[in-house]
Formats: sequence, C-alpha cells, structure tokens
Amino acid sequence: RNMSSAGPEGRKKMRECEGLIDSLVYYIQGAIADHEPNDKATENCVCILHNLSYQLEIELPESYAQSIYMQRRNISNNDKTPGCFGTRSRKVKEKQQDTPLPEEKSNPKGVESLWHSTLIRIYLSLIAKSTRNYTQEASLGALQNLTAGTGPMPFAVARTVVQKASGLPGIRAMLHVGHPAVRKTAVSLLRNLSRNPSLQNDIAREVLPDLVSILPECVPGSDVACETTASICYTLFNLTQSSSHNARLLLSAHGLPKVIAISMNDSNMFSKASKAASVLLYSLWSHTDLHSAYKK
Repeated sequence: RNMSSAGPEGRKKMRECEGLIDSLVYYIQGAIADHEPNDKATENCVCILHNLSYQLEIELPESYAQSIYMQRRNISNNDKTPGCFGTRSRKVKEKQQDTPLPEEKSNPKGVESLWHSTLIRIYLSLIAKSTRNYTQEASLGALQNLTAGTGPMPFAVARTVVQKASGLPGIRAMLHVGHPAVRKTAVSLLRNLSRNPSLQNDIAREVLPDLVSILPECVPGSDVACETTASICYTLFNLTQSSSHNARLLLSAHGLPKVIAISMNDSNMFSKASKAASVLLYSLWSHTDLHSAYKK
C-alpha cells in the first residue's frame, strides 16, 4: 500500500508485476463473498488498486491504446492531446458519446482489470457493504480516478457506474456519512460523472436534492468542507447548465438561497467555494423561463 503511492515509476512497476492486480481483485472478491468487507486486508487491497488507477489514462503505454481503441484518423497534429487511450482532439471529445467502444474481455488480466466492469461493480459493492471509512473512500476514489479523463474510457466507466451497475444509490448514501473525506470523494466522483451529457438527467433525478441538502447555509470554515462545497456547486452547474428542468429541481429543493449566501462571501480564504457558487448562479440565470420563479 505504501509502495503504490510512491509516484509514477512505482505505479508503473506495480502495474507490470505479473499476477499482482489479479491477486488483489481475487482477495477482495473472496472477502465480499464471505461477507467480510470490513477487514484490514480488504482495505489495503482497495487502497492499492485506488493508487494504481491514479492517472491511468495518461500513464499506460501507447500499445494499450492501439489494442483497446479503434484507430482515429484525420486528426490534426495541432489538436493532439497526450493520453494513453489513443490520440484525441476537441472534435473527438465532442463526439465521444457516439464512439463505439470495443467489447470488454470476459477474462481480463493484470492492468486490464483496473477499468473492467467487474472491478467497477466490486467498488460499488464495497461502497454499499463496507462500514470502514478508508475502504469506502478508496472505492469512491478509484472510481473518481477512472472517470477523471476526457477520453472514451472514462466515459465508458461513468456509463457503467450510472446505468449498467446502478451505482448512484450507493454513492448517494456516501453523501450523508459523517466522515468529511468520504463525503468529499463522493462529491468529486459525482462531479466527474456529471460531465457526461447523456447521464446528467439520471444523476439529477437520483442525487440533485441530496447535493442541495448537504450544501451549507454559508461558506464553511474548514478547507475540506470548502472544497466539497465548491465541488457540489460545479456538479450542480454541470447538471443544470443545459437543462431548465434540472434547474427547476434545484429551485424546488430550496437550493437558491444557499447558493446565493455562499457566493456572497468575499474572503480570499474561501474564494474557491464563492467563485463556484457565482458560476452556478450565472448559469442558472441563463434559463430565462425561470426568471419569475427565481424572483419569487
């Protein structure tokens, strides 16, 4: 577990170590099957996988990109951005929803397991069944890492979490736990998921009221809570930017007074949360059909 947090070279060596990732996954599967999701060894295994999934899209060798994705042609060199899952451009990013993804391998080995739906479902199972905060945070954090990029793979993972594995109820429950780091990681994961337009209505329907409910009445005093508040505002921005219906959901959940109060704090120390709230307010005002409701 300590070695897996030693930086890019350490992660690379551990990902390449034959049988290591498979063994970690095997152990966690056994712990879940034996109804023992709270033991220390399971926590260690999940924390290692969490660390090994960090910056995965950037750090994997190009050979994986060619075997995982179809070749992308006619992309200008000027538009290229680095990433292991194939050359991407702004145009490709815009069309990522329409890009057909290859079928998953039925029996993934090694590093391939890190983004496979089997492990995604394991993380969601641990989120639902474990009461150990570090295990919950590591499971959420692994999913956050896997959905952090802009390529087709993060989008596919997000779609698996939201639609194929029905993971939103478990993530929603983590918004209400007492541990600030677990709550912060759950919100960060939802922020990543909410960037995908095809998932936004599902996310808004399931968790938007919960996000509003955990928004503080004013800018919070601690750094972690302040970061969490900013992430909530940016998640709500993603969910409401293109949807008047979702903006009305925020209004119905009594979110507007909270967002206004957070935006009005001009202290430099809390500028991150205040700025995020201001960006959200600006976006909400773009829904002209809601102006009269806002004024009321």
